Amino acid sequence: MSADTSLERLADSILIPPFAGTTAPGWLLDALYRGLAGVTLFAPNMAAGPEALGELTRTLRAAAPDLLVAADEEGGDVTRVWYDTGSPYPGNAALGAVDDAALTELVHAAIGTDLAGLGINLDLAPCLDVLAAPGNPVVGTRSFGADPALVARHGAAAVRGLQSAGVAACAKHFPGHGATLLDSHVELAIVPDGLATVQERDLPPFRAAVAAGVLTVMPGHLRLADLTGELPASLSAAAIALLRSALGFDGVVVSDALEMRAVSDVFGIPGAAVRAVAAGNDLLCLGRDVPEEGYLAVRAALRDAVRSGELPAARLEEAAAQAGGLRARLARLRTGTNSGGAGDREGAASTADAVGAMGTAGAAGPAAGQPAGPVWDPGRVGLVAARRALRVAGARPDLRDPVVIEVEPLPNMAAGSARWGLAGYAPADGSRRVAAAPDPVQAAAAALKAAAGRSLVLVVRDAHRSPATRHLVTAILAERPDTVLVEMGLPYWQPPAGSCQTYLVTFGASQANSRAAAEFLGLTAERLKRQARRKRAFSETVDSRSRAALRRRKPRWARGDGASSASSLPPSSRLPVGYSASRR
Repeated sequence: MSADTSLERLADSILIPPFAGTTAPGWLLDALYRGLAGVTLFAPNMAAGPEALGELTRTLRAAAPDLLVAADEEGGDVTRVWYDTGSPYPGNAALGAVDDAALTELVHAAIGTDLAGLGINLDLAPCLDVLAAPGNPVVGTRSFGADPALVARHGAAAVRGLQSAGVAACAKHFPGHGATLLDSHVELAIVPDGLATVQERDLPPFRAAVAAGVLTVMPGHLRLADLTGELPASLSAAAIALLRSALGFDGVVVSDALEMRAVSDVFGIPGAAVRAVAAGNDLLCLGRDVPEEGYLAVRAALRDAVRSGELPAARLEEAAAQAGGLRARLARLRTGTNSGGAGDREGAASTADAVGAMGTAGAAGPAAGQPAGPVWDPGRVGLVAARRALRVAGARPDLRDPVVIEVEPLPNMAAGSARWGLAGYAPADGSRRVAAAPDPVQAAAAALKAAAGRSLVLVVRDAHRSPATRHLVTAILAERPDTVLVEMGLPYWQPPAGSCQTYLVTFGASQANSRAAAEFLGLTAERLKRQARRKRAFSETVDSRSRAALRRRKPRWARGDGASSASSLPPSSRLPVGYSASRR
C-alpha cells in the first residue's frame, strides 16, 4: 500500500459525507468497503418512508457493519426522519416548559429507539444552547430555555435517554450558540459576551452532558473573541482545549457541517476540513449538499495537508482512533455485547414508572397562563409531553365552523420547511396560509374576509421575531376579539390581556404539538367527522361499483340505463373529492 493510499484511508476513517437519493450510490459503498467512517443522512434520503430507510441502512451496514449513520433528529421543529409529517415528539422548548427531567429522558429514549430501529446510531442532538437572546434566528425552540440550570438538567436527561437506546448523543453547539443574533448557516455567528460570562451561563449544560457520559460534542461555527480570536470555535484549538481540559471531555469531537457559510465562505470546505482536524475535531460532517466530488476534495486536502506538514500525521491518527473507538462501541451496543457504562440500555425502562404517575403541574416558562393539558397515554410519550407543555390564557373556545389562518414564519435554516400547523385539523374549506410581509394590513384583511361569520383560529410561530406578524395579529384582534390565537413558537411577544378570546402556546410546531393544540381546541373532533364523511363517501362509491359489476352481467339493453357505465372512467375520477387512487 502506498503512503498516499494509507493517508487517504486515514482521512476516510474520520469522514461522514452525505449522498443524494434514497438508495446507496456505488461510490459510497466502495468508500465504506475501503474504511469510510460512515454517512450523514438528511430528509431527502428518508423521503421513501421508514421501510425504505431501514433497507438503505441495512445496505450500508452490509458494506461496513460498524459504520456510523448520523442524522439531525432533535425532535420538535428540527426533524429529518419525520420531515414530511412533522415529528411525533415535541422539541426542547416544550420539554423545558414542562420541566420534568424524567419526561425529557423518556422522550429522548423513544427518539433513540426509533432511530436505532431505522439503523441510525449517531444523533446530532441535543441542542444545549442557553437561549440568552430571544431574537436568535437559528436556536429558538431548539433550546430547553434561558436558565442554565434548567438546560443543564434537561440536556443531561436527553443524553441519557438517547444513549439508553444505543444511539450516541451529540451535545451542541459548544461553547454555546444561544446569545448570538446571526445564523452560522449564512455567516459567522458572534457571541457578544466575554469568556467569564460564557463560562457561567453557557458551559453548565455541556458540563452536565459530559457528566452524563455524552459520547460526542459538536463545536459551533461561532466566534468568542476572548477564546477563539478571529476563528470560529469549530476551527479553534483553544475552544477544543477548553472542552477537553476544563470540562474533562474525552469522547469524539464532531464538526458542524463544513458547508455552512460561516466557514466555507472563508476557507472553502476542504480548507475548513484541514483546519477542523488540526484544531482537534475527530469526525467531520460535511453537510447536506456536498457531492461525491466534494467528499473526494476533502479527502485529498487532508492527505495533502499531512504530506506538506500543515496537518501533523499524529493528529489525523488520533482522530481516526477516536472515531474508530466510537464505531466499535456502538457496534457492541447494537449487538448487545457492551460491557456497561454510559450509553448502555438501562435508561428507557428506568423512566417509564416515573412517567406513569405524571400529572399536569409544570413551570409555565415565559408564557402567561396555566397548563392546558394533562394525561398519561401509554405508548404515546410524545403526545403526552406535548399536552403537558400547552399553556393557555382565556377560555376554552367553542369553535363553530372554524377557519384556521396560519402565518408564514421567518425562516429557520436548521428546521427547513418541515410540515407544521393546524390546517390538517380544519374543515375541508377552512384553512389558509398567509404571508404577513410585505403588507400585514392587506394580509389581515384577507384573513378577516376568509373567516367572516365563522370562528377564527390564528396560528403564528415566533411572533416576537417578526414585526409584520405582530402588526397582522394586532390588526385582526382589533376587528375580531373572539379570535383564538395559537403561538407555535416561543411566546416572548404576547397580545394584550383580553384582546383575544383564547391565547394558546405550544412551544413548538411538531406533529405532537399540533395534535395537542387541536385536541384542546376541539379540532380533532372536526377532523374525525371529516374523515368519517370521506370514508362513508368512499364506501358508497365502492358499493356502486359492486352494483355496476353485477349489472354488467346482463345485456346492456336489459340494464335500462342507456348510459355509459361508470366503470369506463379512470379510477381516480370515480373517487370522492380529496381522494386519489394512491390513497385508497
